Amino acid sequence: MSETVTIQGLDGDETFTAYFAKPAGTPKAAIIVIQEIFGVNAGIRRKCDKWAEEGYVAVAPDLFFRMEPNLQLDPDIEPQFNQALELFGKYDPDNGVRDIEATIRWIREKAGVKKVGCVGYCLGGKLAYMTAARTDIDASVGYYGVMIDQMLNESKAIANPLLLHIPTEDHFVDKAAQKAMHDGLDNHDRVTLYDYEGLDHGFATEHGKRRDEDGAQLADRRTWEFFAQHLG
Repeated sequence: MSETVTIQGLDGDETFTAYFAKPAGTPKAAIIVIQEIFGVNAGIRRKCDKWAEEGYVAVAPDLFFRMEPNLQLDPDIEPQFNQALELFGKYDPDNGVRDIEATIRWIREKAGVKKVGCVGYCLGGKLAYMTAARTDIDASVGYYGVMIDQMLNESKAIANPLLLHIPTEDHFVDKAAQKAMHDGLDNHDRVTLYDYEGLDHGFATEHGKRRDEDGAQLADRRTWEFFAQHLG
């Protein structure tokens, strides 16, 4: 079952909506699905639905609500892709982490689920890393997170498990950035990094031409096993 819910921001003055999917029975835990730069579109909603099918509460907050509420873009349509890039340039990820923290609180207090993880894609991958460093979330996963190499100084604050999926041919995260991530995180006892040889940014999208079926299934299985271990 799915619905749209309203979440109060940390400051108490703002609210934002989220896509909310819940399982048929008692949930195992909750997972926040953090959007790409394309909003809470059909692909992100499908990821929520799949987590609900696996027995989790899944919540996808509308993180672009201050700029473009209810944004839904298709990355395979060039003008919409360019619009998303423009919004990304204006977006404040510090606000995003605060909105994710508000979502964590909403899940624990309003949805009644105490164990909470997050999984993010692209911008959401970066926000998953930041969430691991700045909140008390129980477990985090990032797919092809951008600009993480510029925030490695925050890694010392990561107290709970973090998993990062890194495609080696990511045209938004170059080889130098990938090396910096490995150099900075490989020895962190709470962080696991997986490389995906020959794959590009967006390989685990639910819909569209960016998806690589084998790579997506491998990464998603690792994510499922990670959450089963750390949110159980």
